[in-house]
Amino acid sequence: NLVLSVIGASMLWVGWFGFNAGSAVAANGGAGMAMAVTQIAAATAAVSWMVVEWIFRRKPSVLGIISGTVAGLVAITPASGYVDPFGALIIGLAAGLVCYWGAVVLKPKMGYDDTLDVFGVHGLGGITGALLTGVFAVEAIGGTPGLLEGNAGQVLIQLEGIIATIVYCAIVTFIILKVVGAVMGLRVDEESEVGGLDYSLHGETVQ
Repeated sequence: NLVLSVIGASMLWVGWFGFNAGSAVAANGGAGMAMAVTQIAAATAAVSWMVVEWIFRRKPSVLGIISGTVAGLVAITPASGYVDPFGALIIGLAAGLVCYWGAVVLKPKMGYDDTLDVFGVHGLGGITGALLTGVFAVEAIGGTPGLLEGNAGQVLIQLEGIIATIVYCAIVTFIILKVVGAVMGLRVDEESEVGGLDYSLHGETVQ
């Protein structure tokens, strides 16, 4: 339901300000900058996703715009206490492009099941933002300089963190899937899936 999707994305967008700016645990300049870069990255990613979709599919879509917005929110999260508006602009631009590729190109090519584009948007968006934090980090904002301020080593630190996170998530996810699969199963039957899980599992549906 596209209307509910827009409402949900709008709630995420507003709530994300508390998520990122609230991490400062204070009403100060750091919180204000985190809120500003969050807005910039989200808006930029929405536009970049829309533009690339317009180029390759000949028409922009509302679903694409809100997907780009979420991609920008995800990507700016690791950077929100460290980058300035310029860095947020580039991170948002990159997130829209990378996540579009992940959700629209990579997923069909690899054929994996990811209805909500968790990997394409959240996974690749998070990786993009974490890596670019090492490039655009501003010492005057977060206390740590990035590549553009002469600290190339920060990019390697970010890369190490990304690899460690991927390994951890892969191991824990594998364990969780095995446990859930043994207890209740991971998939419903095809008829229930086609009919909709709201109806088949809960006996209700949203019109």
